[in-house]
Amino acid sequence: MSDRRGEHPGIGRIDTSRPHPARRYNYWLGGKDNFAADRESGDAIAAAMPTIRIATLENRRFLQRAVRHLTRAGIHQFLDIGTGLPTADNTHEVAQAIEPAARVVYADNDPLVLAHARALLTSSPQGATAYLDADLRQPARILTDPVLRDTLDLDEPVALMLVAILHFIRDDEDPRRIIEELVDALAPGSCLVASHATWDHLSADVIAGLQPNNADQRFRPRSRSEFAALLDGFALLEPGIVSVARWRPDAPPETRPSDADVSCYGAVARVR
Repeated sequence: MSDRRGEHPGIGRIDTSRPHPARRYNYWLGGKDNFAADRESGDAIAAAMPTIRIATLENRRFLQRAVRHLTRAGIHQFLDIGTGLPTADNTHEVAQAIEPAARVVYADNDPLVLAHARALLTSSPQGATAYLDADLRQPARILTDPVLRDTLDLDEPVALMLVAILHFIRDDEDPRRIIEELVDALAPGSCLVASHATWDHLSADVIAGLQPNNADQRFRPRSRSEFAALLDGFALLEPGIVSVARWRPDAPPETRPSDADVSCYGAVARVR
């Protein structure tokens, strides 16, 4: 089955004058799909935390390892929210390399991401990919989208991917409620893959340097205990909540970056 490319009303709303997390993330990964505002913001954050590019790469590798693990475990459907701009080894490419019939729905609220996704994220003939212009803060809209319903069978297990996105959900937006609403729609055997930025391991000086880049308070790093609270009641797969660099790494542990260098927790959990 080929790609599903639903309606996209938002292409005209791309605002290049303000940084966007997906484009800034693309910049840190060495991509070219970003603008001056994204690069300026990215450089300011990197000045305060020089290892931010390491953190970004390790988060991406965590996603890929988690997708491989779940695909081999028999989950062949993925709902990836907060997709980000396409890079190498995206969710569907990793999954379909193992199971060509894997089906993936991507969702993001940046119209530039969706435009690139439609152009670059092409499914295998046996599988399917689809793209939604959607916001994690509106889970009901995601779950009722006809494209999602046509692509994924919610009566079968799904891997819900919330990678590097929950730290953009403020406390007053109730991230736990959002997770629960999404999980409640999934079949038994479904899993959650999540990563979350933290300042647990950063010095006071580094945190002070990062604060000016969060004037709108949109970025909400959380402690390990706060991240664990978001996952409360779910069955964590080993090794539980750890730095994304230490979640089932491909390389020996001694070659991994420190927790402070990465400053991002990751976990995979069975949710139903």
